Amino acid sequence: MRNWLIILGFTLMPGLSMAQENSVKLDSVKIDHDDKPSLQRGAKLFVNYCLSCHSAAYMRYNRMAKDLDIPKRLVEQYMMFTADKIGGLMKSNMPPEEAKRAFGTVPPDLTLIARSRTPEWIYTYLRSFYRDKTSPSGWNNIVFPQVAMPFILYRLQGVQSAVFDKDKTTGAKRFDKYELVQKGAMTPQEYAVAMRDLTNYLAYMAEPAKIVRHHIGRYAMVFLGLLLVLVVLLKHEYWRDVK
Repeated sequence: MRNWLIILGFTLMPGLSMAQENSVKLDSVKIDHDDKPSLQRGAKLFVNYCLSCHSAAYMRYNRMAKDLDIPKRLVEQYMMFTADKIGGLMKSNMPPEEAKRAFGTVPPDLTLIARSRTPEWIYTYLRSFYRDKTSPSGWNNIVFPQVAMPFILYRLQGVQSAVFDKDKTTGAKRFDKYELVQKGAMTPQEYAVAMRDLTNYLAYMAEPAKIVRHHIGRYAMVFLGLLLVLVVLLKHEYWRDVK
């Protein structure tokens, strides 16, 4: 009986951890793989701010260029910081040993992050960093407490602090709101749009075939509509002389 209780405890621990992490209210975000300008802006943010530490080892530069209608010469000139050929994979140049020494852990590959998490989680996470002097990196995150990642996007958003209050029932510390301490290059509204673009791109990267499926699906619906007309006409032809 004791062994079963131990096994049950270890089984429930990840669920309890996720429940605590998911206690934060996530913001909704519009994911639209047909919005090519948004995806292009998101790809630009990804290669400039994320790819230095994180890899996207299951995505190739030429696939991104084709799907997002980005000319190959622009990808080669402005977006290929970690590969020599446009057919190469989007890998980070940071060695895992150096990453672990700098951050305490190896930054995860982001190709499938929008599937392992959710777009809503990513969008909220990217807007939930705040200054925390007690953290090793100087930053913390409401959605992912004690995250090892330093806030690389602070020059865009600015520096914000988190205000906490106490729950009247339990007395536990509870997040209340953010306060902008130092302005960034973007207004809060502009930064929210930029993070929507980045989240949109990450969602595309997790399932790039969705663009192709949507494109084929439109033709399939048109074909089925025409076929329905022909089937109805054929049915009337067969039953025309039946009284």
